[in-house]
Amino acid sequence: MSASVETEHKRILIDDYFDIIVQTKASDLHMQEGQPPKMRLHGDMTKIRDEVLTHAEMEQMLSEVAGPKRWENFLKKGDADMAYELSGEARFRCNLHRQLHGLGGIFRLIPNKIATIEELNVPQVIKRFANIRGGLVLVTGPTGSGKSTTLAALIDYINSSYARHIITIEEPIEFVHNNKLSIITQREVGEDTLSFADGLRNAMREDADVVLVGEMRDLETIALALTAAETGMLVFGTLHTNNARKTVDRMIDVFPSNQQPQVRTMLSASLRGIVAQLLMKKVGGGRVAVNEILIANNAVSSIIREGSVEKLTDVLISGKSEGMQFMDDAINNLLQREIVSPQEAYMKAIDKSRFAPLLEGTPMGEIAKGGKGGPKGPPSLGKK
Repeated sequence: MSASVETEHKRILIDDYFDIIVQTKASDLHMQEGQPPKMRLHGDMTKIRDEVLTHAEMEQMLSEVAGPKRWENFLKKGDADMAYELSGEARFRCNLHRQLHGLGGIFRLIPNKIATIEELNVPQVIKRFANIRGGLVLVTGPTGSGKSTTLAALIDYINSSYARHIITIEEPIEFVHNNKLSIITQREVGEDTLSFADGLRNAMREDADVVLVGEMRDLETIALALTAAETGMLVFGTLHTNNARKTVDRMIDVFPSNQQPQVRTMLSASLRGIVAQLLMKKVGGGRVAVNEILIANNAVSSIIREGSVEKLTDVLISGKSEGMQFMDDAINNLLQREIVSPQEAYMKAIDKSRFAPLLEGTPMGEIAKGGKGGPKGPPSLGKK
């Protein structure tokens, strides 16, 4: 695959660090010149060694990961993204960059095996989004929340259940899918297509049934995704938003104000659902995914069309019988089962006032009340 750097003939220095990430089941490796190498384990940063990384070490490791052509481009631009395969054992999503003290690199572990929706422990209702024939499904959350993993599980479910043509547009390609019942075409931005927008535009001429857009970060890509969904393709896209309300706002606010009424109409007609995902620290170690699920129905379509997005919270809360799930209710469920702590629930909640009373008598409780050094009370649920 064009996105990967082949390593089967030569083991390189950084592979020793990658081995540690795989063995400890850490999620990320952080390498910065002038700092000790660190890994993110269960959400926390941990040193791998005490000695700082020298310029010579960083140059050797990063250049070997990148290969000659990408290294040359990195030296010109100061940033580079790629995928790297560790002798068939694991894959890493790599970001190389310059920083204040020299060279830097961040490497995210990508499991070789694509987990099923059941194995991920996410709500089973999201399978409904894989069973539809057309429309727009958005999987959202901050960086590192597991969006790519959830999307890979959805694509694999379609691949195993239906005979369709699936196109993925990614930067870089993370999970590698083998053809099952479906045919899968995976394209990497910068290698196989110039941009997400170009890849999506071409997908509409390539007899695609399903398109995965790895990142919807600009007006052109979002506009094309809406158009593709309107023409009958099933489009999966990602945004860096924490809940359904913010996702709808982001989709519309990226457009100039004079175009927003038309965009609201398009989105109200094409949106099939939103899966917002966060990762929370578990009591005793590890992390657990928590999801908000919005399933588009007539009420949701009307709310989006009218621009009354603040009403989506009521729909989420009242739509449990349809499979919907409000983020704070999902967080409270984990709290009641003692899977997460009150502090973690407060930090990840939308309406923090709901969880603030549980923190009374703790340092976090003073912050929650707007005490010294803390925020002035919980944020409003109203639209900003």
